[in-house]
Amino acid sequence: MEINLIIVLLLLSFTLGAVLSYIIWQKVQKRKKERIIAEAQAEAEVTRKEKILQAKEKFLQLKSEHEKYVAEKNSKLTAMETKAKQRETAIAQKIEETNRKSKEIDIIRDNLTQQMEMVEKKSEELEKLQRQTIEQLETISGLSVEDAKSQLVESLKAEARTEAMAYINEVMDEAKLTASKEAKRVVVQTIQRVATEHAIENSVTVFHIENDEIKGRIIGREGRNIRALEAATGVEIIVDDTPEAIILSAFDPVRREIARLALHQLVTDGRIHPARIEEVVNRVQKQIEEEIVETGKRTAIDLGIHGLHPELVRLIGKMKYRSSYGQNLLQHSREVANLSAIMASELGLNSKLAKRAGLLHDIGKVPDDEPELPHAVLGMKLAEKYKEKPEVCNAIGSHHEEVEMNTLLAPIVQVCDAISGARPGARREVVESYIKRLKELEDLALSHSGVLKTYAIQAGRELRVIVGSDKVSDKEAETLSFDIARKIQDGMTYPGQIKVTVIRETRSVNYAK
Repeated sequence: MEINLIIVLLLLSFTLGAVLSYIIWQKVQKRKKERIIAEAQAEAEVTRKEKILQAKEKFLQLKSEHEKYVAEKNSKLTAMETKAKQRETAIAQKIEETNRKSKEIDIIRDNLTQQMEMVEKKSEELEKLQRQTIEQLETISGLSVEDAKSQLVESLKAEARTEAMAYINEVMDEAKLTASKEAKRVVVQTIQRVATEHAIENSVTVFHIENDEIKGRIIGREGRNIRALEAATGVEIIVDDTPEAIILSAFDPVRREIARLALHQLVTDGRIHPARIEEVVNRVQKQIEEEIVETGKRTAIDLGIHGLHPELVRLIGKMKYRSSYGQNLLQHSREVANLSAIMASELGLNSKLAKRAGLLHDIGKVPDDEPELPHAVLGMKLAEKYKEKPEVCNAIGSHHEEVEMNTLLAPIVQVCDAISGARPGARREVVESYIKRLKELEDLALSHSGVLKTYAIQAGRELRVIVGSDKVSDKEAETLSFDIARKIQDGMTYPGQIKVTVIRETRSVNYAK
């Protein structure tokens, strides 16, 4: 019994402990729930306050932006109102000025109307006086106006006929006296001018192209094509606004010809780049060298000169691309050779040696290295180097009297060189004399009274003279033009004719402020 009671008590105590533990656990859980709820409520309150603060900040930001936008709009409206007021003020001023000007125009119109009426009255009075004067003159002379005019015209015609006949007779007499001499001079000059074909060589060659688009291809990207072409040929290439033309500038005509032919091949082919340029220039150089040698051989064969050293033949061919005072050097040398041969045969000397010396007399102008020596002395040294006869060498070296003449061929070559260079049309007019003639032309016109400025234009074929309108009248301008033309005709030597234009003008200048 006791054991059972103990077991029951133990079971009761165990049950009671479990119940108590459960009750305690329930209380702990309740407190835990209450604490979590309190923490959540506190956190929610903090979050609510933060959101309220953010909303307030956003509201303040939007409010400031709105106020700024409203202020900008207000300032723009104020500026527009100010500008509109200014425009209204300006328009009002213009309207007032227009009204004032219209009033002034009305006043001026009234004045002009009054002046026109006065002018009409004056003109009527003048016509009346003129008719009275004519009637008085007709009464005094016993002739009508038409009769007086016809008599005056007849008298002037008779006088003009007399002077014209006298002038015609004088001109005819002078023409008869000088006709033969003048005809011979004209014929001789004509024959001399067309005797041989001569080329005017400059330091510039113009290369023509089909259109200006090719210029860009020749220049290339960043100018590499034109730089490669200038480096390969040694020629300065000028690409400017000149339509359908490119200028090749160099003192060496052989280089200019190489550049021209190379450009022609490159433009025709269409492939233009540095490697292609170098290839084409090298090929053209070889062609030019072959052409030079061929020209020298053909010249020697044409003149009947044999046994020349190959280097002398090449130098003769180079003469084709050189000029002396505008006269082609090869053509000049051929003329000197022919003239020397004729003169030597007339004097009973060796015409073949004379022709040889005449052809070679200017080879000192076309050496490859161009040393600092006179061309006659250099030519003599070249002839001696290539085993020419002493007579030929002396004639070459002495044709400008830099070496003493030892043979009779020397003066012949010298004279024939002068004859070929001095004939009319062989060489161009020297630049200095051309500029001097233009200066004399302008100074001659400036020497007249009333002349302000003078300009020689059209290469000296026209002279424009500006005179002061307050010093020279229209009639005096015509007389001045005639006087200047007559003075030029009497005091100067010039080719062709010179047009003299006298300009008289009146200028009225005002400034709008």
